[in-house]
Amino acid sequence: MTADILRELADAARIRVKDAKEKVPMEEMVRRASSMPALSGFPFEKSLSKDGIGFICECKKASPSKGVIAAEFPYLEIAKEYEAAGASAISVLTEPTRFLGEDRFLKEISETVRIPCLRKDFTVDEYMIYEARTLGASAVLLICSLLDRDELERYIGIAHELGMSALCETRDASEIRMALDAGARVIGVNNRDLRDFTVDLNKCIELRPLVPDNVLFVAESGISSREDIERLENAGVDAVLIGESLMRSSDRRKALDGLRGIQ
Repeated sequence: MTADILRELADAARIRVKDAKEKVPMEEMVRRASSMPALSGFPFEKSLSKDGIGFICECKKASPSKGVIAAEFPYLEIAKEYEAAGASAISVLTEPTRFLGEDRFLKEISETVRIPCLRKDFTVDEYMIYEARTLGASAVLLICSLLDRDELERYIGIAHELGMSALCETRDASEIRMALDAGARVIGVNNRDLRDFTVDLNKCIELRPLVPDNVLFVAESGISSREDIERLENAGVDAVLIGESLMRSSDRRKALDGLRGIQ
């Protein structure tokens, strides 16, 4: 995504939040989120902390850089395939304008699988964190470039109060420092250059030493082979977030088995 597209998506998210608050006011959304079944022991982090590299597998119909990825989108079947193949968690796009996501995808998937679900959206208001919990999410994505340090700290705190994890997506050393200073326990590095869409796995490998071992480190974007996984695992990456390469596969379970090194 270019910076312009990122701003566009953030602006669109603010409009969505404004409309959502008119239907369900903030106070009511907080009440609904707080009345959801308690999440025990931060399941997203617990799942990514297991032995071996973790796999966050994405249910994604489209993206700004690739357009429509899956014209047919049997999202519940896809989620069940991921779970059966050993995914640690499932990332569900709920952004509607460029990713063609819907809130109901997350709600229905979270009610169908037993592994944790991440709401992947452009979080620009604390309302969206409470909303994510009502949709069944165990984690939310916080993109550091969209937030200032105080917002990031507040949003992480809200997520933790609800028993959810916050995956703080960064793109450089300064954003990693900001995320750590804000109390991040899960930090992701996007290998995709948002200016020209090029991907370089060396980006997360070079930034990995900046994140202490007691903070989970997630590599995002451009991961498509077992060789990629081995490079990242050798660099100390705790988990990978994989979307397009799995979504384009005709046999997602076999594709994930291959990435996990299972023949």
